[in-house]
Amino acid sequence: MCRVIVFAGTTEGRKLSAFLEERQIPAMICVATEYGESVLEEYAQLEVHRGRLDQEDMRKLFEEKGPEVVIDATHPYAVEVTKNIRTACEKSGRTYIRVVRKSEEYKKYGKNIYVDSAAEAARYLSGTAGNIFLTTGSKELGAFTEIPDYEERVYARVLPAPEIIGVCAKLGIRGKHVICMQGPFSEALNEAMFAQCHAAYVVTKESGTAGGFREKEQAAEQLGIPLVIIGRPKKEEGLSLEQCKEMLEKQFQKETDGRTKEMRDQSEKGRRRRVSLVGIGMGSAETMTGEASRTCREADLLIGAKRMTEAVRQEGQQIFCAYRAEEILEYIKEHPQYENVAVVLSGDVGFFSGAKDFLGHVKEQEENLEIRVIPGISSLVYFCAKLHVPWEKVKAISVHGREEGLVSGVREHPMVFALAGGKNQIAELCKRLTAYGFGDCKIAVGERLSYPEERIFQGNVREFCELETDSLAVFLIWNRRAERREVVCGIPDEQFCRGKVPMTKEEVRSISISKLRLWKDAVIYDVGAGTGSVAVEMALQAPDGVVYAVEKNEEAVALLGKNRVAFAVDHLKIVHGKAPEALENLPAPTHVFIGGSSGNLKEILDIVRKKNKAVRVVINAITLETVTEALTYLKEQEISGAEVVSVQTARAREVGRYHMMTGQNPVYVISFGGERQER
Repeated sequence: MCRVIVFAGTTEGRKLSAFLEERQIPAMICVATEYGESVLEEYAQLEVHRGRLDQEDMRKLFEEKGPEVVIDATHPYAVEVTKNIRTACEKSGRTYIRVVRKSEEYKKYGKNIYVDSAAEAARYLSGTAGNIFLTTGSKELGAFTEIPDYEERVYARVLPAPEIIGVCAKLGIRGKHVICMQGPFSEALNEAMFAQCHAAYVVTKESGTAGGFREKEQAAEQLGIPLVIIGRPKKEEGLSLEQCKEMLEKQFQKETDGRTKEMRDQSEKGRRRRVSLVGIGMGSAETMTGEASRTCREADLLIGAKRMTEAVRQEGQQIFCAYRAEEILEYIKEHPQYENVAVVLSGDVGFFSGAKDFLGHVKEQEENLEIRVIPGISSLVYFCAKLHVPWEKVKAISVHGREEGLVSGVREHPMVFALAGGKNQIAELCKRLTAYGFGDCKIAVGERLSYPEERIFQGNVREFCELETDSLAVFLIWNRRAERREVVCGIPDEQFCRGKVPMTKEEVRSISISKLRLWKDAVIYDVGAGTGSVAVEMALQAPDGVVYAVEKNEEAVALLGKNRVAFAVDHLKIVHGKAPEALENLPAPTHVFIGGSSGNLKEILDIVRKKNKAVRVVINAITLETVTEALTYLKEQEISGAEVVSVQTARAREVGRYHMMTGQNPVYVISFGGERQER
């Protein structure tokens, strides 16, 4: 029983054959020559018919085998064969499917010469001088015998089949003028062969990705020789290879999911599908690397944000618009017909890219996925090159979808590069920087980099507070007064705006913060923040993190705002409210300092440990009741490794000509947790 007949002899035909074998769909593969049969794999489930068929032969074959579908995967230039297959299907009442090869954009190279046929190419070349390298196959060789001295000028690259070599010999193309090789051919190999033959012209069909067209074009461009391109006979209608696979999958779903499911699962397990994470630069063809361009061009399926896929999509290429890793992996899993997938990402895969998230979601047991990571040109590298600025010492951050890090970055680094994330966002950021005292810093803004409408302009931060910019924008800020502050505990109390709000004194503050064991990128709660002395010091020690200062007192909230600006710690977020309610919508903390609990210590500890069981906690207690409440909680929750330290300090004061010590109230510093935290 034969459910499908495929007319192959092409890359698409071979891939369809493998697809039908894997899914155990009964099929016959038709090839014209012995060589066409030899390049097929050994298939246990498929029947192979070798030999040329005319229209009547095809009709008889269809009636004998009774296929439900006839698939024409012959070469785009095999016009007569396609006509015969289509007509035979009409006469025998069979469903005809034409697999259309993807076309490509190829007008980049200025020396391309376009003709409509092999005969026209021969007429053009008859008026030229120099060697001619033919990559058009054996069927059109006769047309080029019209060229004067063709025996000496023409070098023909053909398939290594005896009958084809015989054709070349009959036409007078012999010896070193016949190059028998089976592709695919890389750009480097093409270039070497063109150069070896001293080619003045290369002749090719517009054979698309599967036919290695781009590799020929790039090789010709490297050598500076014209490419004579024979255009396709006409624009065909049909299905892409991937669409054809999807159609077959649906039509024979019951069979592939039922009787042959176990065999399919085994086949899928052994078949490795390629998924490439591709950095495509800023989105224009000019800023893509050759490897990235080639990978996108050869992909069965492109996945990425709409702007990214549209920037690289070839005619007829399948796309799926998505950027979430889970969604992408699920789609790949549900569509096994796509064997070569490219996930396109802006800029470079290692610079604020979704590649990190994707790789984090790929499970080790997914052995059938071969993951490749292909770097691109980042906007940082491109923009700094435009400004003649070495980027090796630039502090790079992103404000795309987040706000933390910009102010502290500008405060501490002479040069800061940032990726913006929305229309006119740079103006808002300039307003914030101006409020923190950086309005006089120099700034350069670049929008729609690498596109024809690219704009780069410079000024100072204050001047750009009303600047209208595109959503695709970056900027670089120079702060000549940047200071790398020492990471110290114990900023003098008098440096803070204090008012009448209680403040943790610097000696106790130093001990308490040291017990927190902060990370540079920690997520910290300061509960009962008061004036913010602890919050400010924690923010300075965690420049890449964020501090949430939770305070219910309005006067204290105002002082918090003043101290945040005074110390330029924009990543200190003020939360006006009472704990534990004010903690509900905050992200999970890595560290928590509790300076005041208003009698809600147990509830506060419950909620922070619910968000992160391994959170590191430090509590400052003045009253014995608070100490008792904390110790009771530790015992009830069976928390081991807790530490309790009693701190009492005294300060000297002048009394006449003497100095006397004035004692401060004792403070109990209770710390626990953090042992199992992972970064």
